[in-house]
Amino acid sequence: MQTRPVLVSLLLMLIFVAGCTGQSAPAANPSEQTQSVSNADDLSGMYEFLREGEFVQVTLEDGQVTGFVSRYGDSASDKGAFLDQFFSKAALDGNKLTFTTKPVHDLWYEFAGTIDRGTAKAPTDEGYRVLRGKLTQFTTDASKKVTSKTRDVEFKSFPKDADDTQ
Repeated sequence: MQTRPVLVSLLLMLIFVAGCTGQSAPAANPSEQTQSVSNADDLSGMYEFLREGEFVQVTLEDGQVTGFVSRYGDSASDKGAFLDQFFSKAALDGNKLTFTTKPVHDLWYEFAGTIDRGTAKAPTDEGYRVLRGKLTQFTTDASKKVTSKTRDVEFKSFPKDADDTQ
């Protein structure tokens, strides 16, 4: 009759081991976690802006969107100077991106659109991602009157370094 205590002990041990390795909620698929992280990294980067040499930097980190526009000045006081206008607010919901820059010399931008997959085959190619949407430029004149100009835009991503894509 010694087999009964041995069987009970084995059964209890199996229940204990199963309880230790079991999970109360299903685990997230590791490939889905990697994919969402790589997609966020994939969206971060530099994109063309209005003129050659100008760009938009978009950074996604820990669910937050930050960035800036680097552009050439147009006013008499900053003509040809390189200006950085940081985002005062920005959001990404799925692939929908919005941002507003801080004013510099009475000029600021608002963008509302999407970050889409471009035609390039790899992140190391220009145009792997594309910002598409409406860009509104706001200006304040000497009498504090604000005017705006809206246009449809499409800004291609700059090629990423091969080290950045791994």
